[in-house]
Amino acid sequence: MRVCQVIGRVTLSIQDPSFKGGRWLMCNPLDAENFNTACQTPPPLSNQSSLVAYDDLGAGEGDIVGVVEGTEATAPFDYDIPIDAITVAIFESLNYEPVISTSSKH
Repeated sequence: MRVCQVIGRVTLSIQDPSFKGGRWLMCNPLDAENFNTACQTPPPLSNQSSLVAYDDLGAGEGDIVGVVEGTEATAPFDYDIPIDAITVAIFESLNYEPVISTSSKH
């Protein structure tokens, strides 16, 4: 799962009927150093490539969301669906503490 900020909506003139009830969002992945403050202060755009994700949770511009990509993005559906990324969470707060390796090399 990637943590992203919603930076806009995608408007389609034609959409596959299997996507009824949802919308498409433009999402910018966050850099790890912005995780802890992202829900309180809008994070800067990262250098990572933005992506388009299907959303049926109701996320909006500025929200911090969890996005799942690839085959796992199809898991919520009972039928074949042409999808590569989906929002799976809208975060109200995040607490990230990086793991510090304690292994030593001899």
